[in-house]
Amino acid sequence: MVSKFLAITDAAGLPLAIRTRGANHHEVKLVEETIDCLILEDPIERLIGDKAYDSDALRDKLSSRGIELIAPHRKNRKRKATQDGRKLRRYVRRWKVERFFAWLHNYRRCVVRWDFYDHNFEGFVLLATIAIYLKKYF
Repeated sequence: MVSKFLAITDAAGLPLAIRTRGANHHEVKLVEETIDCLILEDPIERLIGDKAYDSDALRDKLSSRGIELIAPHRKNRKRKATQDGRKLRRYVRRWKVERFFAWLHNYRRCVVRWDFYDHNFEGFVLLATIAIYLKKYF
């Protein structure tokens, strides 16, 4: 089984929410589930994603929750552009999320999924996340 995991991180690259699912699900459908798993009480203000997050329906759902979606448009977009280059300047900071995934890939068990069950794999991803927190603060 192939799986993917989505993560929401803070400005320092430390994770605030993690979800794992099968690879046959698209990220746009999993974003709201990941937001519901946040460990913060305060709502997030902005969500920075890659081109896969360019969806008007997702943008509307997130804006109804008070979250601004910052994602570059796909080049085959049919509708009119919804954001200009000023907001996309924040997209440059997306490397902090990618840095978390690089930290997570230091744990071999999280790179290749060895487990048959999704909850076992998610448990090891969470265990690796705890180890990342411990390295950061202790």
